[in-house]
Amino acid sequence: MSETTRTEEDAAAEAIAALPMLARRRIEAEIIRPVYEELVERLGRAEADQLLTRVIRKSAIAQGEAMAEAQGGDKGIEGFAALLPRWTAGGALEIDEKVSTPDHLEFDVVRCRYAEMYREMGLGHIGHILSCNRDGTFCEGYDERIEFHRSQTIMGGASHCDFRYQMRKG
Repeated sequence: MSETTRTEEDAAAEAIAALPMLARRRIEAEIIRPVYEELVERLGRAEADQLLTRVIRKSAIAQGEAMAEAQGGDKGIEGFAALLPRWTAGGALEIDEKVSTPDHLEFDVVRCRYAEMYREMGLGHIGHILSCNRDGTFCEGYDERIEFHRSQTIMGGASHCDFRYQMRKG
């Protein structure tokens, strides 16, 4: 590969990384929509949902690994918290912070423009697969010591999403 091609690829990767996460998720959803529709037609909705869930899970873990590598060092809760502006950029999420310590991060999302976007796109029925399911699996790639708990989501019809992260004991 030539040096020029490599530089162009690096510039393209940097441009994609600079996009607000909400914009990235919209682009991804536009690409995924026709693929998902074809999967549903050929395999049925349950099998299509399972397949999409597996693919998005792998993507979230890989994204977590890439972000951890970009940060370097001991990530933990503090490093993870430093990434939150990527997901909240442009008001994509409105957060009510509850706890922020080196071992715990707790907040509620009181407005989720990701959920709003998926519903507007007619993809509300798979929005939980495209976004919500990434939240815990991202941590697996980012730092396997981080435990994630959530009991409800706006995407699922709740008034808020309750995000609870803590460092695993031992």
